[in-house]
Amino acid sequence: MTSLTQTRLSRRELLKIGAGASLALTTVGLTATLSGCSSSRPSSDFDVLRDSDLPVLAALLPALVGNHPALTNQPQAITATLRQLDISLAHTSAAIQKDVHDLLGLLSLPLTRGPLTGIWGSWEQASPERLEAFLQRWRDSRLEMLRQGYKALSQLLLMAWYALPLSWETTGYPGPPQI
Repeated sequence: MTSLTQTRLSRRELLKIGAGASLALTTVGLTATLSGCSSSRPSSDFDVLRDSDLPVLAALLPALVGNHPALTNQPQAITATLRQLDISLAHTSAAIQKDVHDLLGLLSLPLTRGPLTGIWGSWEQASPERLEAFLQRWRDSRLEMLRQGYKALSQLLLMAWYALPLSWETTGYPGPPQI
């Protein structure tokens, strides 16, 4: 009978792995940008979000919001949320827009999407369970970079969702006071 031994990483080895992963992700992102894999032009009818960003965000929104009646009963809810997110991003700095583009570019590019998220096919074909597993893995990751990516995605999408009046109805929020 053989016994399995656990491999324990020292702090130094873990830091080396983290630095190597960061370097690899930066290299892949830079290569994708320079090779034109990710268009820098906004999608039609959007000011900031690109065509490659929309499927990522549309797939992740229901996983983050959960089973909200407005999201499931109103077909335009996802599009309205993405438009609200675009409006919010249009009022941010160029540096923040670049960071969001970099994150969404990594998630859009098939070369990086699979290893980073566990979603090996297209975002549109990803099951709710896979999307939730990806978000949970990033939320609970030991790597600060992945935790920050989760925070950015969840805060951006939830901020855009709860800015819409259609999300208020089932929560009992009457909306902002009339002035």
